[in-house]
Amino acid sequence: MLVPGADFPHLCAQCEDYPCVEACPFKALSISRKTSAVLVNDEKCTGCGKCIEACPGRIPHMHPADKKIVICDLCNGNPQCVKVCQEGGWNVLKTVTRGEHPYRLYARKPEEQTRSLAIKLYGEKAEEFI
Repeated sequence: MLVPGADFPHLCAQCEDYPCVEACPFKALSISRKTSAVLVNDEKCTGCGKCIEACPGRIPHMHPADKKIVICDLCNGNPQCVKVCQEGGWNVLKTVTRGEHPYRLYARKPEEQTRSLAIKLYGEKAEEFI
């Protein structure tokens, strides 16, 4: 769903139970010991999409040319998207440590996040256009 002015990156929330990793029948996904990020083994990945279906936010996506799954690996603990966002003054992305809230709370489908943002930006009348 496209809403002008209400688009932003939809990133992996690093769920505690990693449903994407569990769903991969080829064991192409693993969890980084250093960052807890999901890592993709391109040699094992067949692009079946089971991880996308299992993800509560439907965040993993298929690389259009390679036909392999792409998931944020947190740039080895130094996410460059966060760095660029902060340097650019947008301050939309930030790195947070695991707290008492389950990360799955943040794993929402892009459509749900866009709907929430559009309502915050344009008010309840945005529902008519979404």
